[in-house]
Amino acid sequence: MIDLVIDQRRKDLGGFEVGRVLPFAQRRMVGPFIFFDHMGPAEFQPGFGREVDVRPHPHIGLSTLSYLFEGEMTHRDSVGAVQPIRPGEVNWMTAGRGITHSERFEHLRAHGGRMNGIQTWIALPVEDEETDPGFAHYPPDQLPTYEGGGMWARLIAGEAFGAKSAVRTHSPMFYIHWRLDAGAQAQLPAEYPERAAYVAQGVVEVDGRQFHEGQMLVFAPGEPVLFTAVTPVIVMLLGGEPVGPRFIEWNFVSSSKDRLEQAKADWRAGRMKLPDADHDEFIPLPGDPPPPANPMS
Repeated sequence: MIDLVIDQRRKDLGGFEVGRVLPFAQRRMVGPFIFFDHMGPAEFQPGFGREVDVRPHPHIGLSTLSYLFEGEMTHRDSVGAVQPIRPGEVNWMTAGRGITHSERFEHLRAHGGRMNGIQTWIALPVEDEETDPGFAHYPPDQLPTYEGGGMWARLIAGEAFGAKSAVRTHSPMFYIHWRLDAGAQAQLPAEYPERAAYVAQGVVEVDGRQFHEGQMLVFAPGEPVLFTAVTPVIVMLLGGEPVGPRFIEWNFVSSSKDRLEQAKADWRAGRMKLPDADHDEFIPLPGDPPPPANPMS
């Protein structure tokens, strides 16, 4: 039933840590999901430095999906979107042929508080890799929920359990937020060929084994999976139909290595527009020298 267990690898992003889960050496993708980061949990005091902000950087060939349990951050991108995201909301950005964006933490900087959430990258199907970039924000009331038997569930994106999220996706997939009370049981059906579950909080039992916060379970196809909450838990369910192998380098995802090289050249040469509110800084391509100081800043 369980094909693989992936432990998060903690990485410091210059002010707070994330738990990197995907991609993993033995499992690059689950359905269209090619990147999975658990942001935090982290506690911030008011007035922390700007080094925590994620400066403008580019993407191609994917969609990003941001979802928070706690905290607030502000998305800015090169198609003109400026959108705070709060717990239970979805920010969905489609990079397509190319987009740049930043993530800012003005609210936490002013007020302090916790940051805890998940950011995923979802590879676009080959026919949509060069689609126009775009951005959409979805409030919680557009995401189906269910409650009963010690379980609360929200369908963040895709289709599952007979429900469909309002989030516009590009391929068959599902992404679900489960909260289970201690002792509660819930079952993941076998309707998709690729499925995984990430334990975001607490301890859960699957197939007679216990798993804890920071572990992703990747399941074999064809059988439903029964979960039992040992403690109160938060579990993120994800997967879908595979979209085929992808190459990934830095922030770029593509089915073509040549397209990755073109994206790197475009970023290095300054051919990708920065967000209007972020024109004075950006993250250089890894291995390139840092950008010169802006004398006007």
